[in-house]
Amino acid sequence: MWVETDRPCRVLVRAGDVEAGAETFTIHGHHFALVEVGGLAPGARVPYQVELNGARVWPEEGSTFPDSQLRTLDPSGTLRVSFGSCRRSPDREGKAGFDTLAALAHHLVRGDTAWPDILLMVGDQVYADELDPAMREIVRARRDGRQTGTAEPSTPANRGGTSGTGEVAEPKPPAEACPDDEIADFEEYTQLYRLAWREDPAVRWLLSTVPSLTVFDDHDIRDDWNTSYTWRQQMWALPWWRDRIVGGISSYWVYQHLGNLSPEERMANEVFTAVREASASSGDSGKVLDEFAERADREPATARWSYAHEWGRTRLVVVDSRCSRLLTPERRGMLDDEEFDWLDRQFQGDVDHLLVASSLPYLLAPAIHHAESWNEAVAEGAWGTRAAGAGEKIRQAADLEHWAAFERSFREVANDVIAVARGERGTAPATVAFLSGDVHYSYLARVTSPDMASDVVQVVCSPLRNPLPGKYQWANRFACARGVGMPFRWLARMARVPRPPLRWRITDGPWFDNAIATVELTGRDSRVQWQSPTTPTELTQISTISITR
Repeated sequence: MWVETDRPCRVLVRAGDVEAGAETFTIHGHHFALVEVGGLAPGARVPYQVELNGARVWPEEGSTFPDSQLRTLDPSGTLRVSFGSCRRSPDREGKAGFDTLAALAHHLVRGDTAWPDILLMVGDQVYADELDPAMREIVRARRDGRQTGTAEPSTPANRGGTSGTGEVAEPKPPAEACPDDEIADFEEYTQLYRLAWREDPAVRWLLSTVPSLTVFDDHDIRDDWNTSYTWRQQMWALPWWRDRIVGGISSYWVYQHLGNLSPEERMANEVFTAVREASASSGDSGKVLDEFAERADREPATARWSYAHEWGRTRLVVVDSRCSRLLTPERRGMLDDEEFDWLDRQFQGDVDHLLVASSLPYLLAPAIHHAESWNEAVAEGAWGTRAAGAGEKIRQAADLEHWAAFERSFREVANDVIAVARGERGTAPATVAFLSGDVHYSYLARVTSPDMASDVVQVVCSPLRNPLPGKYQWANRFACARGVGMPFRWLARMARVPRPPLRWRITDGPWFDNAIATVELTGRDSRVQWQSPTTPTELTQISTISITR
């Protein structure tokens, strides 16, 4: 259980006859704890309380929501994984539509629906480069040296429990000239997470009672993050970028990544150990975490953000497709060599379902896929130096940076998929399903060739709360239509891009609503349902489709 508090203290969790506690650790004046609660039976639903130095602080008095529960998985039953991406919160200007997470919370309270066992958020949990007016005011006040008042730190329980109310950390002017509409450093990130996860009681309750997993995408750091080697050179030339990237990675580590690890992985994590030791000895571990974060950006192989979990006969593999990119003047890959070796080891059979989560869709609409692979080839010099410069500008302007824009990486993953789905690495799973977001619309794509024993699909659900403007909806509807991909394949062929090892097509969608998808796995059967908020408190079904055929 993840907890943020307003001061150093001991955190105690009581769940039935089970008690567990932990001391907080401190990062740049902010206080956190990870409480490992064990001894609960599979399929348990146990209400819990949180105490700070002996004082009960959760559940909150007067809450309209039921008491939060610790909910453990029962691997022998049906497994439900709800997922989505791209969520703006808060939305004071009312431009982003109803919040899917808040509507899901109210939907679950009514008791007439099956609960998800896992809530998987696959990127853009926060927007560090496009700030809401509420966050802009916090940023302005801090940079002007004005007192910003009090704040209640974000506490996504089950990642978290609760916290009291405390003073915002002392203002510290950021390095130099960070844009007013962007986050500058760790301190401002803490306020961004507070607004995203703490402000709405429904979302706070949801995160306190449904176990959650995450992975970051570009807006958690900055639009087009790690698009190319050129992009990295441009960003590191900016005087304010170091504080931004260090603050983004270090805040992701504590607010998101720690909760993705198993208890055993957490206890063996050298950074977690160093952070707690520095906090205990010196009172603050900010310097330790900053050094790790900068090293993780400059040398991606020194950190692993990808992770995997197995629940009965289902394996979930979550792939970091942002921070671990290999981007040098000589080589370009979606993953560095160490990360890809790790991913290759996860593509094994002898399970009923292999779920592979990546913030970026592995299988785009074929037209978009071929356009991106063409652009990569041109930007890397297939049509000469002058065209390469134009290709790089197009790549950054049009966000051409998905798996298709890393053609060699796409091909390597395709070979792994084929090997697993043909039963060459143990008994073939019933399904191999990629779960992704990012593109701001939802769809199902099916692999049609080569022949394989497994059903191989791409399931996309995006956005949770950030709809695509109308003109872009029209363009993507056109790109998703059957037959549109052929001219773009010819274009890629002219740049000497080989034919992909897989063929696929979009069979369902696209849908452009704010939405959440739930993959439901029972034995070797799999189906997926998309739901959209039609009011602030209600979800309506968009579509339900069987993945297994």
